[in-house]
Amino acid sequence: MNVSTGGRRLRSRVTTATLVLAIALIPGPSYATPSEPDPQGDKSIEDIRAELDGLYREAEVATEAYNAADEKATKQEKRLTSLKKGLARAESRVDDLHDLAGAAARTQYRGGDLAATGIQLLLGDHPDQALDEASQARQALRSLVNVSETQKTARAQLSRQTDTAAKELRELNSSRADKAEAKQKIEVKIAEAEQIESGLEKEQTRKLAQLEKEKAKEARSKWTGTGAGGGGTSTGSGSGGSGTKASGAAGKAVDFAMAQIGKPYVWGAVGPSSYDCSGLTSAAWAAAGHPIPRTSQAQWQGLTRVGLASAQPGDLIIYYSDATHVGMYIGGGKIVHAPRPGRTVTTAPAASMSILGVVRPGV
Repeated sequence: MNVSTGGRRLRSRVTTATLVLAIALIPGPSYATPSEPDPQGDKSIEDIRAELDGLYREAEVATEAYNAADEKATKQEKRLTSLKKGLARAESRVDDLHDLAGAAARTQYRGGDLAATGIQLLLGDHPDQALDEASQARQALRSLVNVSETQKTARAQLSRQTDTAAKELRELNSSRADKAEAKQKIEVKIAEAEQIESGLEKEQTRKLAQLEKEKAKEARSKWTGTGAGGGGTSTGSGSGGSGTKASGAAGKAVDFAMAQIGKPYVWGAVGPSSYDCSGLTSAAWAAAGHPIPRTSQAQWQGLTRVGLASAQPGDLIIYYSDATHVGMYIGGGKIVHAPRPGRTVTTAPAASMSILGVVRPGV
């Protein structure tokens, strides 16, 4: 090997190695591991609570979107099933009419041409038979015209029903896509919140619980300041303690909701073993014999609104400007509700969240 050539190769390898080492030592951007929870140690308890509340609120908004899409899809599935049955009947009718038209045409053919029948009347040996055949031919012709018109109408109806069924199927697929998107959002937000909670130190968890108690105490005094009525807490058999009593359907609804205390919150659930917020209120009023809309937004839009100061046990208090949470007022400044994932159906101060308004089912 040529010494000078070997020296050049050695210098080249050294230069390349030096360059690679230099690149490796250049500081680059750092990326957090996706599954690694954000450090919470440098955050205040108030900040942690606000972050958790925000994540669970986003999950609740997505839950209401999921519930609405689910309800819409259920209705569309029923309508599509009904349309398909109607479509099958229409197709069968068109087939029957087609057969009938064929039979009428054959009858006319057998009856012969009306002009030929006239010649038979003049020249034939059997004029009675010719008249009979002429009558059959006229009848067949009328039948053929009637069948043809009816067949045309039936085909138009079949076409309309086919188009309607196709539209319903497109809308159903769209609703299912909305459900899938909402479900993904819910699961992501809940996972983020649970990740934060699992990363809290024991002392942080204790302080967080203490902060929630203090906020609940504040909320109780807030309700008193609103001038809202409604009397004492409603208990069994629709009794309202020392204040306004929940009677009739409202009493039954309150009794049902109170009997669910301790059952877990599960988004999209309507019982009997778990509930989300609007799942609890809709199930309670259904049990009282007065079915109401499924979602809190639909409850806000579709039920009779009453003033906050007039709230009575059994009324529904709708929360947040987008109407994405609901609880049932039980009197004494309290609601029973399904709060959020990780919690169970419980009572809480009615003013513990931002109140949008009050609605009264069964009116």
